[in-house]
Amino acid sequence: MELLPDGATEARVRRVWARLAELGMPSLAGHRHATNRPHLTLTTASEWAWDVRPALTEALSVLPLPLRLEGTLRFEGRTSVLAWGVVPDAGLVALQRQVWELLPEAGNPLFEPENWVPHLSLGRTRSGPGSWPPELLPSELSEPWEGRFAAARSYDSESRTVERLI
Repeated sequence: MELLPDGATEARVRRVWARLAELGMPSLAGHRHATNRPHLTLTTASEWAWDVRPALTEALSVLPLPLRLEGTLRFEGRTSVLAWGVVPDAGLVALQRQVWELLPEAGNPLFEPENWVPHLSLGRTRSGPGSWPPELLPSELSEPWEGRFAAARSYDSESRTVERLI
């Protein structure tokens, strides 16, 4: 389940994607699928029981929520990820916990509320952490940004389709 930013925030993230690509760095600008857009993942689940949907809709009724982007994050594993950190307020933390509890079969420990690291991904690569030299990162990433989480969707990774939830 993903939260989507307001239009101004989406445009700003897309500008950063484009700038990274212009600089020859890995960027999500190169991911051309129609479903590719800036988002915050609350949790993942292989499927949802239909009887959970009303509770999910109720939980998501708190939208819009404040969104604050600040600082870059790097995640290392099989794939290196550069991300823009999301500073969560109490409402976002509560929503993520509620969604996690509504989808107990989700099971991915990265999304357990105590482990969850809210962020908007900027780029992915298998080339390693040196792919984004700090001194070359776009200046927008050093400036805090405030916007809103305006909508929610689910993304089916098998069919590569989305369903708008709110």
